[in-house]
Amino acid sequence: MTSRDATYTAGSEGGGCTDSSQQLSSSSLSQGSSSAESVASIRKAITPGSTYAGQSSLPRLPIPTLEETLDRFPAVVTAILNKEDMKKCLEEIRMFLETDGPALQQLLIDYDQRGREEGRVGSFVEEFWTDAYLTPDSSVVMNLNPFFVLEDGPDTMKATSQSRRAASLCFSAIKFASSLKNEAIVPDSFRGKPLCMDQFRALFGACRVPEVDKDTVAVNPESTHVVVLENNQFYFFQALNPDGSVAVNEDDILEILTAIKSDASQVSPELSSRNALGVLTTLSRREWAVARDIIVSHSPNNETSLDIVDGALFVLVIDNVAPNSISEAAANMLHGTYNLRSEEHSIEYQSGSCCNRWYDKLQIIVCQDGRAGINFEHSAIDGHTALRLVSDIFADNVISFAQSITKTIYSDSKFPSVIQADVRRATDGNSALSIPRKLNFDLPQSVLDKIYFAETAMGDEIVASDTFVLEFDGFGKTMIVHNNLSPDSFVQLSIQLAYFRLYGKNVSQYEPVLMKSFYHGRTEAMRAATEMASKFCKLWLNHAATKREKLEALRAATEHHSAGIKLSASGKGLERHLFALMKIAEKNDIPTPDFFSSKAYTKLNHTVLSTSNCGNPCLRLFGFGPVVQDGFGIGYIIRDNGIQYSISSKHRQTKRYASTLKKTLIDMGNMLQPLSSVTVACDHLRPNASVSEAEYCDAYGDTFGESHKGAGDNSGNFGSSSSPTTSSAGRQTLARVLQRQPSVRASELCRYGQLLTSSDSPVGEEDRGK
Repeated sequence: MTSRDATYTAGSEGGGCTDSSQQLSSSSLSQGSSSAESVASIRKAITPGSTYAGQSSLPRLPIPTLEETLDRFPAVVTAILNKEDMKKCLEEIRMFLETDGPALQQLLIDYDQRGREEGRVGSFVEEFWTDAYLTPDSSVVMNLNPFFVLEDGPDTMKATSQSRRAASLCFSAIKFASSLKNEAIVPDSFRGKPLCMDQFRALFGACRVPEVDKDTVAVNPESTHVVVLENNQFYFFQALNPDGSVAVNEDDILEILTAIKSDASQVSPELSSRNALGVLTTLSRREWAVARDIIVSHSPNNETSLDIVDGALFVLVIDNVAPNSISEAAANMLHGTYNLRSEEHSIEYQSGSCCNRWYDKLQIIVCQDGRAGINFEHSAIDGHTALRLVSDIFADNVISFAQSITKTIYSDSKFPSVIQADVRRATDGNSALSIPRKLNFDLPQSVLDKIYFAETAMGDEIVASDTFVLEFDGFGKTMIVHNNLSPDSFVQLSIQLAYFRLYGKNVSQYEPVLMKSFYHGRTEAMRAATEMASKFCKLWLNHAATKREKLEALRAATEHHSAGIKLSASGKGLERHLFALMKIAEKNDIPTPDFFSSKAYTKLNHTVLSTSNCGNPCLRLFGFGPVVQDGFGIGYIIRDNGIQYSISSKHRQTKRYASTLKKTLIDMGNMLQPLSSVTVACDHLRPNASVSEAEYCDAYGDTFGESHKGAGDNSGNFGSSSSPTTSSAGRQTLARVLQRQPSVRASELCRYGQLLTSSDSPVGEEDRGK
């Protein structure tokens, strides 16, 4: 990660408004006159605070032996190769072990040792893995950036109001940034053991910058401002004080957003579409790099404005759409909407939300109806890191609502905020500091033409893309665990079996394994299309097979998958090792060994089914696009009583696959032993207690008792893509709040907030199937 040569603080002393920006108020728009000045570094010397205190105790990712890795390779390709190709694969493994392999292994060991001594790289694969994200020329949209769709939240007034929801989420995110800047964020851990927090250094103030050869990730550690994007117009406001304290409260942000909305509405949809600079971030990286150079060289103000966008804590996107379905909501968070309009005597223009984006940064997106989510640039952070952010800010919103309920009862707040941050409003010292500023760009005709062509190309991609959400409610984690099966392994097999039933063959299926238990750990690959999975799929389509035979095959396949997860999570995965061996050859100008161009290795890395599990009670959905043209991108969340899949593809039968997956889940569920019916005798209730209250108590007793065991404890899914327990109690609590039932109490909201931020369960991961 690199820091920018110049960092900009919105509203910093000496003038935060640039020649390319305008200062807004709720009633008028006035021209700013002073120039933005680069501020001196105020970052204190890095000392281990509580957030990063566990870093020094983390073990370094081990390098498996060459023999271990090559011995395991046949098992991950057997199901996707025919007998002749498998025979050739075994010969290629032998040749690699006898020729190039040992020398490359030693080079990798030496490289890792130097990296350890010099402190230059955190693991033997870190540099190569980062380059794998930053080198490709393809657009990051649908190919790289994942998305989350958040639950609506308990405060219905905020949940259905775009400005209030945006202000609430933005305020909590700013508090998180403040706490992180002061290294006060409680570090992630699993069963008392610390997890690597290094990715959080690139969570805020980070931007992927396009370059002709290879992109870079620029991080502005002194960032104190937030950029707001509405109607394709760019604005920014001061969010943090120079010392890292919070400079605005939620009401301030609401006023700022109101002023921005008023100003943005003054620009016609057609004009804003023609000048939609953000759509350039959807281009191929080389095209975007060339266009960006033209923009910067055309005007000093353009360079300053781009620096302000790049260096922002994050981008708050205010969308002009209200999705009509959950599938449309997922598609909007993935790539925005497509909606052509035309005025009399003019050509059509894009009025959808696809242009109202800046895909090179972390984006919090809020729709017209208050539905919210995020889309994040993936090269520096993984899903686990992004999920910690959204779970904390969502929980902070929940607790804030609980505090509003009890503020007339208790003199002091009964419930502590989830995110502790020092709020010292800038307006208390200087009222001008809370005024948002508009960024203006002076764009030459060549760039305006490129904006139009980028939009039409993006339109093609959206039209060719299909996103469908399957919300299966037949059963979920509870019944799977009841049958002593791993929920994550069960879902992985459902995905492979559905494809097998539809197309009659096994294909490469990728699932990331969380590796944050190691220093600078990111992910390892787990392949679900194993020999055991292949036998399970074939047996399932055998009409002569008995129910018992199918269940035994299911159990054997899930146990095999879980064992693979455990092995990978322990640092003995094979794919990152093989990848690093290939890259160490390139680094030393050694011809790439034939093994890496073999049919077996190539077919393994052609990931038709890119999958990941990333769940938390704050999430409604999460997903991503396919990583190959003929593939599916499948993000899923395992609930106690259901499973939610977000499925995306290009030119494939997404809905038909989802329908086959639903039928597959029903058939697999019919193999399982059903849960016992439980009834509550009326005389067990306390006097005047309602049945709903009794169910609530029972649910919480189960949630905080043994129900957290299961996927993680029974199958060893720590480090896998398995999600944290999505408690039925938590979801029932949220449902009651949304329905405004009298039985909801502020204490319930507080406990729900605790569920959202619990870090005692492994959290899912998504790293795009590389």
